Amino acid sequence: MSAVVPAPLGAPQVASSDQIRVMVVDDAVVVRSLLSRWIDETPDLKLVAALRNGREALEQLDQARPDVVVLDIEMPELDGISTLPKLLERRRDLVVIMASALTRDHAEVTLKALALGAADYIPKPAAEGGVMTSIAFQRDLIAKIQALGHRKRSRPPLPPYARRSAYAATRRLGGAVQRAVKWQTAEDEAPGNLKLRPFALVPPRVLLIGASTGGPQALTKIVSRLDAVTDGAPVLVTQHMPPTFTTILAEHLTRAGAKPVREAVDGEPVHAGTIYLAPGGKHMRVARRDGIAVIVLDDGSPVHFCKPAVDPLFASAAEVWGAWNLAVILTGMGTDGTDGAAAIAAAGGSVIAQDEATSVVWGMPGSAAHAGVCSAVLPLDQIAPKVARMFLGAKP
Repeated sequence: MSAVVPAPLGAPQVASSDQIRVMVVDDAVVVRSLLSRWIDETPDLKLVAALRNGREALEQLDQARPDVVVLDIEMPELDGISTLPKLLERRRDLVVIMASALTRDHAEVTLKALALGAADYIPKPAAEGGVMTSIAFQRDLIAKIQALGHRKRSRPPLPPYARRSAYAATRRLGGAVQRAVKWQTAEDEAPGNLKLRPFALVPPRVLLIGASTGGPQALTKIVSRLDAVTDGAPVLVTQHMPPTFTTILAEHLTRAGAKPVREAVDGEPVHAGTIYLAPGGKHMRVARRDGIAVIVLDDGSPVHFCKPAVDPLFASAAEVWGAWNLAVILTGMGTDGTDGAAAIAAAGGSVIAQDEATSVVWGMPGSAAHAGVCSAVLPLDQIAPKVARMFLGAKP
């Protein structure tokens, strides 16, 4: 019988065999100690090793048997980017979260790490003191470890909070969506017991994409196959990322595709043939001014703890373009995008969600899928061809 781990008062008891085993690798003793304490204080997590560099991580890998490794980038002897492929070579199912400073160099290395197989990254505050006082950093780190660790073990069902948000979004729609447009059937693209909306008959003219955890890798695959779309339509993308990281992501996506990807600028007109990326630290919306659709950036409060967030983009696009919108929700934690997708569906547009099997975390797309606002739930490699066919006027 598995031992039961003591939990803080009011917290659920967790059997030791059900805990996510976590290894922390960071050369800064203060950071390493703090991360270790946070993990120890979380009932469903178990700290199995706290190490100073990549060499130690490789030496302790077999003995510690971690499910998740939080790996710093800059370390003596063997740094994070050199350690990552060695870890994954020995444990292909290992979940690695890169801990990265908010600098251009670290952003470059982080995106390289994601391409090499890291599951996600966590931006560290600028100094050790910032790590010690950042509630957001602690919350995000623990949430990422839990989501990615549980997915690795069992792919749990959509969490209760996500179901509640999904149900609320569906209830707000009421019967209005049914009257918005004429629909086509989409039963062949409904995995499991999901209920899908038929696609609108009107071909889309604008593509919207929202993503979070696992998004950079997914976006790279999508953008590299969207030539037919980007020639005749604008593409607007929100990826949960901090400043500097979105700048580097735009450069990486430009190299992956045939069209330039750039961070959006406040007030600029939205043109076909351009891919706009929401800049880190700003919500990207659209508005109509003098009959022209323009980008609107704002520094408002985070939405779903994120800035940029997907919901502001989707909701504003529903107001500007109505049934001409096609929205895609890619892999990511949480429920961001569900409310915005509901607004697009209510306006007569269509929504596609990435499926669970190909998502790093099936939070955002799963929430939208369970809300009943999607017209298809597809594997990642089927999304770009589907989108391209729709923009070319083919029957969905």
